[in-house]
Amino acid sequence: MVEESGQHAHGAGKKLLSTKLLLWIVGIVVALVLIVFIASFFIDEPLRRATEKKMNQSLKGYSVRLPKLHFSLIGLSITLKGLTVSQQAHPEPPVAEFPYLRASVHWREILSGKLVGEMRLDDPKIHINLTQLKSEAKSKVPMKEKGWQQAVEAIYPLKINHLKINDASITYIDEDAKRPLVLSNLDLEANNIRNIHLPDKVYPSSFHLETDIFKTGHGTVDGKANFLAEPTPAVKADLKLEKVPIDYFQPVLARYNMSVQGGALSGNGDIEYGRKVQTARLKKLVISGVTMTYFHSEKTAAVEKRRAEKVKAAAKEVSNKPNLVLSIEQFDLVRSNLGMMYNAGGKKFRIFVADTDFSLSNFSNQFSRGAAKAKLSGKFMGSGMTSASGDFRPEKNGPDFDLYLKITNTQLTSLNDLLRSYGDFDVTAGTFSLVTELHVKNERVDGYIKPFFRDMKVYDRRQDKNKGFFKQVKEILIGGIAKILENKQRDQVATKADISGPLKNPQTSTWQIVVQLVRNAFFKAIVPTFERDVTALGKKR
Repeated sequence: MVEESGQHAHGAGKKLLSTKLLLWIVGIVVALVLIVFIASFFIDEPLRRATEKKMNQSLKGYSVRLPKLHFSLIGLSITLKGLTVSQQAHPEPPVAEFPYLRASVHWREILSGKLVGEMRLDDPKIHINLTQLKSEAKSKVPMKEKGWQQAVEAIYPLKINHLKINDASITYIDEDAKRPLVLSNLDLEANNIRNIHLPDKVYPSSFHLETDIFKTGHGTVDGKANFLAEPTPAVKADLKLEKVPIDYFQPVLARYNMSVQGGALSGNGDIEYGRKVQTARLKKLVISGVTMTYFHSEKTAAVEKRRAEKVKAAAKEVSNKPNLVLSIEQFDLVRSNLGMMYNAGGKKFRIFVADTDFSLSNFSNQFSRGAAKAKLSGKFMGSGMTSASGDFRPEKNGPDFDLYLKITNTQLTSLNDLLRSYGDFDVTAGTFSLVTELHVKNERVDGYIKPFFRDMKVYDRRQDKNKGFFKQVKEILIGGIAKILENKQRDQVATKADISGPLKNPQTSTWQIVVQLVRNAFFKAIVPTFERDVTALGKKR
């Protein structure tokens, strides 16, 4: 019994000793953690100053301000608060603000034997204005030499393998500060940035981006990438846009003599950008309810010419280029109004097509994809039923296309500004119709344009009472001869202008040729030809 009691006491003593030892160990660990936790706060300020200094030394043309930093020894994480990045040439507003940025060890990858980091940004804001953008464009320092990568490494020494951005916003201000272009509620997550997993894949990383566009629009990008590819990162992604308001682009389009009102854009497509292949495909793009007007004047003529040359050079550069595929499978413009304001050489008028529906399919920079097809319907000058179609073939030997256009029963009074500009007369009644067919191939154009004028009334005593005597006589003469020329069965005036011959400049782009042919045929053939015919007949009388 005594022996058993001694053994029991000895066991209890050993247990008590073990408990005390465990408590001592736990106490020491807690104390160390507490010391480390407290010490980390004493490290914060020196580390903040060192980080800010190193980032500023890394950057070229930009500077940072870092008011608060906290380093946690426990999780080996660092948290930055209130970080701002400013362009030195134009510091206000800062180009970037980061209210909260946290970088830490990507612990999950420790199991893969890799020591890498992860970064999280909450509510970052990017601000860019036209002045800052122009300054950046003039900089002689390439973007990759600006020191951005070194600045990020100054924040956290480990290579970032996982990036998550929450609720970001990107704001661009052009010339009108009241009409900013804003991407809001932007979320981005990128995984496997360092290619730890699936390193043999062409695109081992994945990413997802989602954002609101100009308040009412929305966009998503889902893709895969190789962020470590040389000389630039490679990416393959699907894109989707919904209800993007177009009139937000007005400040930018104004520089190209364009005015836009209303309208929304939706579409989807995909892109691939790598060292061996670059593709951009719009599967479907729809623009609806937009009013778009192009302004031409003597002041804009020189700029338009230089711009056309740049477009022509760019088109030539990408035409049938190997490893570069640009395509639009289907583009639709619906319920829209398209117009042009012309004010040059003493001529001032506006032409437009209302209620326009336009479609373009199979458009590509590659010859092997065949002809692009275009169709248009609408109301010329708001009243003339209009239909047009065209086939645009690859430009192997210069522009190659067929174009057909028909306009019926346009109210002639809506064309009075045009008639005054080119014919020096106007009308009080009548309708206008037109049929044209144009073929361009092998550096030659063949076709015709045939306008019809019906029930035309040129002189009205009440409307023209304030005009000069000779002006009234001219309009009476034109109106009288038009009456004589009328087809008695159809009660209309018709004339025809042939458009045939070699192209003056076969190197001109298809778009330039279409615009020039329509302009020459419509403005320089219809009215002058009609006036010449009726005037000549009047002299024979």
